[in-house]
This record gives sequence, C-alpha cells and structure tokens, in this order.
Amino acid sequence: MDLNQNNQNKDNKNDKKNKQGMFFVLATTIITTFLVLGLLDFAGKATTKEISYNEFLNMVEEGEVAEVIIGDNQLTIKPKSETENVLLPGIEMTYYTGVVKDEKLTERLDAADVKFWSEIPDTASAVFWNIMLSVVLPFGLIFFCMSYLMKKMSKGGGMMGIGKSNAKMYVQKETGVTFKDVAGQDEAKESLQEVVDFLHNPKKYTEIGAKLPKGALLVGPPGTGKTLLAKAVAGEAHVPFFSVSGSEFVEMYVGVGASRVRDLFKQAQAMAPCIIFIDEIDAIGKSRDTALGSNDEREQTLNQILSEMDGFSTEKGLLLLAATNRPEVLDPALLRPGRFDRRIIVDKPDLKGRVDVLKVHSKGVKMDETVDLEAIALATSGAVGSDLANMINEAAINAVKNGRKVVSQSDLFEAVEVVLVGKEKKDRIMKQEERRIVSYHEVGHALVSALQKDAEPVQKITIVPRTMGALGYVMHTPEEEKFLNTKAELDAMLVGLLAGRAAEEIVFDTVTTGASNDIERATKIARAMVTQYGMSKKFGLMGLESVQHRYLDGRAVMNCGEATVSEIDSEVMQMLKDAYEEAKRLLSENREAMDKIAEYLIEKETIT
Repeated sequence: MDLNQNNQNKDNKNDKKNKQGMFFVLATTIITTFLVLGLLDFAGKATTKEISYNEFLNMVEEGEVAEVIIGDNQLTIKPKSETENVLLPGIEMTYYTGVVKDEKLTERLDAADVKFWSEIPDTASAVFWNIMLSVVLPFGLIFFCMSYLMKKMSKGGGMMGIGKSNAKMYVQKETGVTFKDVAGQDEAKESLQEVVDFLHNPKKYTEIGAKLPKGALLVGPPGTGKTLLAKAVAGEAHVPFFSVSGSEFVEMYVGVGASRVRDLFKQAQAMAPCIIFIDEIDAIGKSRDTALGSNDEREQTLNQILSEMDGFSTEKGLLLLAATNRPEVLDPALLRPGRFDRRIIVDKPDLKGRVDVLKVHSKGVKMDETVDLEAIALATSGAVGSDLANMINEAAINAVKNGRKVVSQSDLFEAVEVVLVGKEKKDRIMKQEERRIVSYHEVGHALVSALQKDAEPVQKITIVPRTMGALGYVMHTPEEEKFLNTKAELDAMLVGLLAGRAAEEIVFDTVTTGASNDIERATKIARAMVTQYGMSKKFGLMGLESVQHRYLDGRAVMNCGEATVSEIDSEVMQMLKDAYEEAKRLLSENREAMDKIAEYLIEKETIT
C-alpha cells in the first residue's frame, strides 16, 4: 500500500474516532443532565402530595394531623400515622395546601391539639440551592464534558481537526505525470529539471557549494499547466508530493491557518525529501497593509509560512512549489531570495509549443491522414494547453456524433470554432433581410482583409448563428506565428474591424447593432496604440496606461490626469474615424465583388 493511501486511511480513522468520541460525550452530557433534573423532580413529587383545604380541615377534625407549618404561600401538613409511600418505601409522606384567609384556623388547630408554627423564610438559602440544582449543576456537567472533549480532540489536531493540515499526499506512481506529459513549456521544464536533478543527486551540487532552492513560484495565465508541472516534478523526482490549495488555510477562526501551516511543514519534514505544492498562493500571500481590507487570519497564516520557510534547511531535500496568476499582489517578503528563489514563467505556448501540446493530447485519439496539427496550431493563436486539450476532445466527440471512427481535419476546425464562438444554432431562423445584412457585414470584413497587404488571410466566412451570440463571423488564419505587430498591421486591424459596419452603411444606407463587438475591439486596439504603444502623433512616446493582472484580464489603468483623458478620447475617436473612412473607400471601389461574394454566401451560408 502506498504512502498516500496509508495517510488517507489514518486521516479517515482519526476523523471517525473524533466524530464518534464527540457524539458519545455530547450524548452522555445531555442524558446525564436530564437524568439529574428528572430525579430531582421525581423525588419532590414522590415525597409530597397536594390536597384541598377542605380535606385538610377534615383531617384536623378527625385528629389525623400532627403538625402544621404555616408558610407565606402554603400550609405544610405532617400526618400522625405514617402514610405508605409506594414509590419510595421508608420515606415519610407530607401534604401541602394553599393558604386561605381563615381567622378561626389557629383556634381549630389548638382545639385539635395540633402543633403549629409560622415558618421564618430563608430566602438566601432557598435561592442558593435553587440556583445550584437548576443552573450550576447542569452547566457544570456540560463544562466538564466539553473540557474533556477539547483535551481529547487537541491530541488529534484540534476540535474536529480544525488545526490539522488538509494537504493531499501523492507519490510518483500515483501522480502518473512526468515531463513527457507536459508540452509547450520547455523553458519551465528546464528550470524545474535542475531541481529534480538536485533531489536525485545532491552530492554533485553540494561538492561545489550549491544549495537547493527553497522555493519556486510558477506564474502564468489560467490553463497553462502550472499544477501539471508541479505534479510532473514529483513524478520525476520519485519523492512524496503534498498538494494543497491556498484557500484551505483560510478559516473564520484566527490562528487556524497558521496551525495548519505548522502541521503541513511538520509532516513534510518528517518525510523529507519531499515537495510541498501550494496552488493559488495569492489567497494567503497577498501583500500586508493597514488598509480596511486587511485580514488578521490571512496575515497570521502568511507570517507562519514566512517563518517556516526561514526555519527549514534544504539539506533534507524539502522544496516548496507555489502557483499563481496574480504575482503582482504577493507580499514582497514572500518573493525575496531565500524564500521563493525562482520565478518560473508558464506562459501561453507559441506555435511550436501548441503543436507539441496537440500531439500530446492526441496520442490516444484515432486520426486520419487529412489531419494537420500545425494548421490547427496556426488557427489557435493565444490558446493555452487546457483550450487545446478541450479542442481535441471536442473533435473526437464530433467525429463520433457524425458516425465516423476517426477524427478528420474538418472535425478539428469545427472543434476550434466550438471553443472560440460556440456551437451552431440550427434552430434559429433569420428573416431574409437580416440574412442579407449579416452576409454583407461579414463579407465586408473578409473583403477588406483581402484588399490590405498587412491583414491576416481569411480562412472561413459563415453566416450560421453561434451559441455565444455571433450571427456570423470571419475566421483569420495567420501564415506564421507573430510576436510583434507593426503600426501598419494594427491600422489594418482597425480598418478590418470597422469594415462590417461600413458595408452595412454602403449597401443598406443604415446601420445595425451587429457591429457592437467590432467597435469594442477596435476601440481597445486604438486606445492601446495611443496609451501603451507610443503610436500617437499627439502624445508620442508617453506611457499613459499601465497593465494590471497581466496574466488574467490584462486590465489597463490610467496613469494621467483628467484633462489628458479627454485628449486621449479625442485621439482615439479620430483614429477610428479615419479607419472607418478607409474601410468605406475600399468597399466602394470593390462594390461589384462584394455583391457577388455576398450573394454566394447567402446561398451557401459558409465559404472556406
């Protein structure tokens, strides 16, 4: 049985024992409390009996009363002959009745030779015993049982295991992932390969004086394979691998997260050499400040991680890996050398990387000779590993749906479209006039792209509606991978994006809502040209925006005054106006070609 299974079985047994112990103690406490209160009530009812005032007078006249104690609210009567107590044999029964205004009562008792006296009230004593029996005793029992329960639970990591680490532990044969399963991240693998080699052969590094890095931070957009890389390191190193998410350290109780960190590092040091992997570390590693959004529990957890990273020696072979897509929010103390010594960028794969990723994910998929993975890689610029894996799976599903036993190139392109713009909406029937408008709109995009030398070639034009809201679209496929865009290419993009609206205005002498996404994208490009790329005639090389959350949404934040913002808007407006006029000029000069292509598209719905 492997280490992970043993560890999991122990955790399950401990949790089961904790739950059983807690249930037993709570049940015992509740039952004991009710028993004590019930016995007190039972004893009171078994030794006393209430009678009416008439019955009391009859007992006095018949000479059956020995003593009477006159209280404020009741008369306590002790009979001369012992009444048999059925419930508690051997204990004398007494009677009591309510006080009635009877001026002749003392005369009757004196005539019947009955001893009587008025009770002096002992209020303090009565209240004391009443509180002791009804309040202190039950709560004392509960407190005792809960104290016992807390002591028992603290031995197993706190009550219900609150302070215990929830990290899952894997070993090499269970992760089943090696560097061969990670494609498109050659630089990241190379950096991590050195760490793996150090865990395998520490002597050759220590001889020269090198030390194992304490930590490595994997940074990149979602879906690029950060968690997969961490598992691959464990699979290559053949050492135990503790995996935990940053959010698992955050609790409502202050100090619980720090306790879990201590427990995690204690387990890891006992099993060294090993690897600890903390996914989404930004959940607990955010920069500490005194702002209103600060959180004492999270900061204590972060402080404990910093302390633990300073406290262990790398000679034992303990390595901390962490992953995040928001490195800019992490605390500087966490990122300094000596804690996270390496920052490994796991970025979106390039063309060669996408081809390799597609090859890895298509290993178990049957494909015919028409499949060209490089063409798919060219059409999916900006896609991450999880996107490409999803496309391969969608292509296989599409092939089965169409009754084929192998995947073809058409299935792969259809899968690319499904991931990018959604599935075809075959039940949506547009009016003929709307079909004409959509057709001319898409042909406007495609024709202007073909007429501009700096634009990307067109792969496909369609007017079939898609589930993500597109009534039609044009697919561009670049001839080669590009890492830079020239100003001429960006200008061509603006003209191409606004060409759909230009075609509508030229042909129908009106405009529709169909260009909303085109306008949004064109505005974003034009604004970036002015504020980030230094391509503005007015502002020159001045940086007016900075990008935040680069690996997430890439949102830009203005770095200028309010007066400058209005000037930026004017500049962007002029650039879009010029691009629109250029699009209208190109389409007007090629009106005949546009009409022919649009008629063909209306008839066929799709042109490739």
